[in-house]
Amino acid sequence: MGETSLNVALIKYTSEPEEVVALAAKLCYSPLDIHELKGGLVPGELENFISKILSLGHLSTIEHVSFTFGIEGVSRALLAQITRHRIASFSVKSQRYVSETANDEETFNYIIPPRIKELGENYVSQYIAQMKQMQSWYNKWYEILGGKNSGAEEDARFILPNAAETKMILTMNARELYHFFKLRCCSRAQWEIRELAWQMLKAVKEVAPNIFSQAGPSCVTTKCPEGKMTCGNRDQVLSRYQSLQVKS
Repeated sequence: MGETSLNVALIKYTSEPEEVVALAAKLCYSPLDIHELKGGLVPGELENFISKILSLGHLSTIEHVSFTFGIEGVSRALLAQITRHRIASFSVKSQRYVSETANDEETFNYIIPPRIKELGENYVSQYIAQMKQMQSWYNKWYEILGGKNSGAEEDARFILPNAAETKMILTMNARELYHFFKLRCCSRAQWEIRELAWQMLKAVKEVAPNIFSQAGPSCVTTKCPEGKMTCGNRDQVLSRYQSLQVKS
């Protein structure tokens, strides 16, 4: 227990996601009946249909496929942000039912912001000492409120900080992922959810490169919407984006 770091895994997704999307697109532009469509796609159709619907902005067809991620090593501060994306399903480790008690030499898992690390070891030590203090407060309230099997977790958790780690299972369809990446891969997004978004984007590009060929932050897929608030770092963002490109 103690400091932890981001870990993202794509654990499940719609079987043959690009074929599903291409068949849905084909239906929209074809006189064929459903049973005729089940015959599949001829060579080249998959890429052509997906490219066509993306260029037209016909994104309802990519809603038919979804992607499920296992995420750990993120803070409760990130949880407050990511649940604003309401076209998604979340299952989150509960502080109400899972105890965060620890012995004198340990603490709950927590996240250390990079800017604190950049200040040097002395400041990091102060931060860790504060986590240990909060752990002692949590342990104390846990016992005062009844301890094990009493439901003490429900109220003892109020003393825990935003830095406390959480774990979640997250599912989004491809269209919502496009929206998520557009906002959260942006340099102006908070650092933790930005790194999560980039790792999620990398994962889905590997399994559905055609579907996500145009997914990413606005500044590299269309145009920066921030105006005078732009970060001015498009070249740096573009470099990272290009490093994710995989052959479809």
